[in-house]
Amino acid sequence: MSENINMNFQSMTDRAILQVLGRAFQQMRLSRNISQEELAAMAGVDRTTIGKLEAGRPATLLTVVQILRALGELDRLGSFKEAQTVSPLQLLAQKKKERRKASGIRTKKRATAAGEKSEW
Repeated sequence: MSENINMNFQSMTDRAILQVLGRAFQQMRLSRNISQEELAAMAGVDRTTIGKLEAGRPATLLTVVQILRALGELDRLGSFKEAQTVSPLQLLAQKKKERRKASGIRTKKRATAAGEKSEW
């Protein structure tokens, strides 16, 4: 799967994406020298499920998780992890700290800084 990271998935059809993912699963399996039968047993799925997935056929998310777990590749799901959210109270506290206006030099300070006498 790592060699396909730079692919433009947005421009691909769903079927084409499934083909890419199927080849990636096959490469992960073959790089470990594991047969489809062995992987199926490790993942708790049928061998035909592995074959279908590698051929780019649709699979359930549960099946994908089971296979990734069997391959020791669950970390690949890290990109799906929800970004840490900020609570509404934290947002309010941050907003209070934000500057709302720029503080310019006041006229009185400007006049005395230039050596002029203030009219006040």
